[in-house]
Amino acid sequence: MDHAPYVLVFLCISIQGLLSENNSTSTESVHFRLVGGASRCHGDLEMKQKDGNWKPVEGLYWYRKLGNRVCAELNCGSAVSVRDRNTGSERDNWWIRSDCDESELRDCFRSESFVFSSLELNCSDSVRLVHGSSVCSGRLEVHSPQSRSWSSVCEGHLDLPGAQVVCRELGCGAPGLLQGALSGAAEAPVVQTFQCEGHESALLDCGSSGAQTCSSGTAVDLTCTDPDDVRLVGGASRCNGTVQIKHHGEWRDVEYFDYSGPWTLKAADVICRRLDCGSAVSGRRSDSSDPSYLFGSGWHISPTCLLSTSALMDCVRTDTSYSFSTLSLTCSDSVRLVHGSSLCSGRLEVRSNQSWSSVCEEDLDLNDAQVVCRELGCGAPGLLKGALYGEGEAPVWTSELQCEGHESAVLDCRRSSSAGKTCSPGTAAGLTCSDPGGVRLVGQPSRCAGTLEIQHLGQWRPVIDPRRDWDLKSGSAVCQYLDCGSAVSVNNTQDSAHRRVWSVSVPCVKLTSGLRDCVELSGSYMFSSGVDVVCSDLLPQPNISLSDGVFEVYQQGFRLLTGSDFTITCSVQPQYPGGSFQLISDTKEPLNLTLPAVNHSAHFLLSAVGHTHQRDYTCVYHVDVYNHSFSSSQSPALYLTVGDSSDRQSGAHRPGSAHMCSLPLLLLLLLLLLLL
Repeated sequence: MDHAPYVLVFLCISIQGLLSENNSTSTESVHFRLVGGASRCHGDLEMKQKDGNWKPVEGLYWYRKLGNRVCAELNCGSAVSVRDRNTGSERDNWWIRSDCDESELRDCFRSESFVFSSLELNCSDSVRLVHGSSVCSGRLEVHSPQSRSWSSVCEGHLDLPGAQVVCRELGCGAPGLLQGALSGAAEAPVVQTFQCEGHESALLDCGSSGAQTCSSGTAVDLTCTDPDDVRLVGGASRCNGTVQIKHHGEWRDVEYFDYSGPWTLKAADVICRRLDCGSAVSGRRSDSSDPSYLFGSGWHISPTCLLSTSALMDCVRTDTSYSFSTLSLTCSDSVRLVHGSSLCSGRLEVRSNQSWSSVCEEDLDLNDAQVVCRELGCGAPGLLKGALYGEGEAPVWTSELQCEGHESAVLDCRRSSSAGKTCSPGTAAGLTCSDPGGVRLVGQPSRCAGTLEIQHLGQWRPVIDPRRDWDLKSGSAVCQYLDCGSAVSVNNTQDSAHRRVWSVSVPCVKLTSGLRDCVELSGSYMFSSGVDVVCSDLLPQPNISLSDGVFEVYQQGFRLLTGSDFTITCSVQPQYPGGSFQLISDTKEPLNLTLPAVNHSAHFLLSAVGHTHQRDYTCVYHVDVYNHSFSSSQSPALYLTVGDSSDRQSGAHRPGSAHMCSLPLLLLLLLLLLLL
């Protein structure tokens, strides 16, 4: 049974609230509180409105890393857990954007009605790890209830049992690294020495001695291991199958649907690399055949969160929402591209004998590159060059590929042994594969404006924007992909008819040059909304031509007779009505003339040609459309020189005179060529 329609019904209801006109908070600071818990650092999250009233915060898009930011605002410790709690009744809530930057919380909220959930946040009371790469790493600080301040701990004042207590109190795994000054020098004062046995539930439950000072650079830094684990089950290999996460000591399938955003190849790639399985190649939504699975038995991971961290514990949350389908992935077993701008670019590494090795540039030809790109689910190879993505840290592969180009995987190719082979500096093979899909803007006269459509799985479809996440930054990624400059406007549009659409992760689009990395892994939906983008380079380059004058043609341009009249015509490919043309010259007396466009052209009549008319002329087209003013790039330059009739006959003082001919003669020559 396909449960996706039920999820979409809920999404549609939620989207109605999202589409309402509500203002984001713009106060100087964001005020939070946790209510209904055992302490001020536990409970349901509420945020103060401008009028001073408190209102709950919904819990759909939250994950641990984002909750950690709120804990810091509350002067509590680190986020231990976040939970979306179903309230069972409709009420007004604060709604957070799915692509919220944790450092800019104040810009992330809007007031919404028709919300049935709230966020339950649990922060640690007395310990926290700061300036680390995840919630479970950083410099250790301890909270003093008396002074209500945070203090550092000297490296020598916390032993392994003490580290075990801290990691347990923060909901993290066992301590993996304990040393001084890894995450910066201490700014807080130093507190007492702790004497733990390792079984305590909180650091302040341990014995301690009086406060001491420690030498510079020895404030303790602690890295707790990720308590969560991941695996792929039910597939043909360990790098293919249904994604399962071990959270709170229990293995469960990972939910495919997540309200923070769609699953994409870029988010899935974090899981593949965690498993040492190369790159993410494809993914899909798999409906569960177990009826009991519908009642909230899966784990939720925020795909948006995974775009900025590799720590699963930062991104997993426990929801009370129903479970409809699971996430399945296929990772490349034997090949990957690293340190590139997208999943289809980077330095090539091949996995053999349980380890990854670089490939020398000289050992990779076009046939080999075609197989690599095909195995990774990318398009045809576009660039093959050594050291383009950095020098290889991995050892050099001792085999030389001899692919024919039709193989489905690199390890299916014939190989020759090159034992002891090394690459010269700067020759580790870098490869850029093309994007197998496509992007276009349709429905408007210019290719740089219109409704956004993406080609995915061989199908062109519009892009949906249910969360209203598309903005100028994400729109600019589309414009740059199309070589259309940057975005000047991005709008959510409504259509009278429902149609099949693709879902795209907007936070992902802002991070990668490969739009393929950001299209939802599986499935399309029926919706009546889309995304309209208008790019800055909307207008084509205008044309410039010379007419109605006595002139000659030569290699550099045109030659006019002194005292004659001539007309310069500016024109542009028909797209938009109206507008104007600007004629600019770099002559001795510069011209800057403007005429309205009539039938997409304008004719500038210039009289009594003199030497001040010599040099370059260019046209620029201007038009007001889409509530913006646009200007084209300059036309190719029209170069003019001036001479009298004697110059015309003698050819004296003519730049490039050896290449000159009169216009009638030129036309006669062209006619003769056509007859021949």
